[in-house]
Amino acid sequence: MMHTYPFQRKVHVLCEIAGVSRSGYYQYCSEDARLHRQNQEQDDQKVKAIILKAYHYRGRTKGARQIKMTLELHYGVTYNLKRIRRVMQKYNIVCPIRKANPARRMAKATHEHRTCPNTLNRAFKQGIAGKVLFNRHHVFNVWEK
Repeated sequence: MMHTYPFQRKVHVLCEIAGVSRSGYYQYCSEDARLHRQNQEQDDQKVKAIILKAYHYRGRTKGARQIKMTLELHYGVTYNLKRIRRVMQKYNIVCPIRKANPARRMAKATHEHRTCPNTLNRAFKQGIAGKVLFNRHHVFNVWEK
């Protein structure tokens, strides 16, 4: 905006609107900062190429943690997990989420592994053998009738 429109002595107003300090704005516009961003972009491009190699290793896509392990084991490269995640997010490298286990979903739907009601109230020792019997879904008190 500063280069498009002829604002003179309005930097402080625009920085206030953007919520940026004036010194931060001038630091961002400096030549050193521009060169630093350019170098970082080149480094990220190199890291992206290596990450994509590990991402497609053996034809299966991987997440950040698996990429980190693949890089260390097969390519001898060590990158921080945060760096891998940052580059993946920057270049939109996404690992597909695996589908849920159909057997587990069916067990939840049919309540195959549900819990029993707490009829004993933790009084496990009744004093008489076989007084309380346990079925899969119910607790039976033999002596009550």
